[in-house]
Amino acid sequence: MKARARLLVMGAGSAAGENLIRSLRAADPALVLLGSHEDRFCLKHSSAEARFLVPSPTARDFAERVAGLVRREGIDLVLPTADQHVLALSAARRRLGGKVFLPSRAVVALCRDKYALAVALRRRGIPAPATYRVTGPDAIDRVFARLGGPARLWCRPRTGTCARGGGAVSDPEQARSWIRLWEVMQGLAPSAFTLSEYLPGREILCQSVWQRGRLVLVNTFERLAYFGVDNIPSGVTSLSSLAKTVVEPAVAALCRRAILAVAPGATGAFSVDVKEDAGGRPHITEINAGRFFMAMTAFDRVLKHNMALTYVRLALGERVDLSDEYDAVEDYFMVRDLDMAPGIFHGDEVFEGIADARE
Repeated sequence: MKARARLLVMGAGSAAGENLIRSLRAADPALVLLGSHEDRFCLKHSSAEARFLVPSPTARDFAERVAGLVRREGIDLVLPTADQHVLALSAARRRLGGKVFLPSRAVVALCRDKYALAVALRRRGIPAPATYRVTGPDAIDRVFARLGGPARLWCRPRTGTCARGGGAVSDPEQARSWIRLWEVMQGLAPSAFTLSEYLPGREILCQSVWQRGRLVLVNTFERLAYFGVDNIPSGVTSLSSLAKTVVEPAVAALCRRAILAVAPGATGAFSVDVKEDAGGRPHITEINAGRFFMAMTAFDRVLKHNMALTYVRLALGERVDLSDEYDAVEDYFMVRDLDMAPGIFHGDEVFEGIADARE
């Protein structure tokens, strides 16, 4: 790897950007970590060595401006931290002259569409919740009937992050009301939604790095509590306020099968959401192609291999051969809150220095 490799972390100043910067800085202080963001206030908060204001990833001139920045600053690699970055960088990869390490455009597009992904996985024999499109308000009754009139279904948009628009619904009328609320308040059309099997079990997160169809490194975590649920009607979000490391080789193997099923030549980062059904059987509910989970890079400090650095090494052409691709350890907890860096504690340390005054 280049001795003083220059990396541009997109979303600098955000939780995802700063977690990634902290992980890389701890792993290799020689890296030059630059940051970019379209919001100058968020960018001002970043710990990057240099900060650059860029257009929004949805702006027409995004690719031109970022490509110019890459040339002027001698940037070796651009790292996305959000789905919008992945989409924009994927579309602009030729203009960026290979300074990205991403799955193919087709894979990015497929994984972005949660309905299309669920259909693709089930066709290939990969466990995923049965999912149906909401083609209109009248179709909701048919979906409930098709799934056997369950006590609950999961209703969510086909695209989006942080579980936006997702919630459990108990009958067709409640589903129509939920969809109508999002249509009125956020402009989401009913046809943007899906209904799928409700999975009540544990939520496991699986993060991995690939190179041309070869799994290089994978780790697993369990999400234990959600961030800010008091202000979220569904009580569910993808933002972990409490998570822990877990050893789940069967889940890691399932995620490997799922990624290879939709991306045989998988390259870059793949972050997979897994949910267990009532019988404890894991199902793939989402694949975030091209980026890491917002907070899980905080665990890099307690695992054997730093995943963020492994990603960079591969992207910059260094050969990485790990004898133990599944990097897992039990019972390290991550605690997050606003205005604080994530804290990582082993289970044996959680109560150290805490006096119990409840008695």
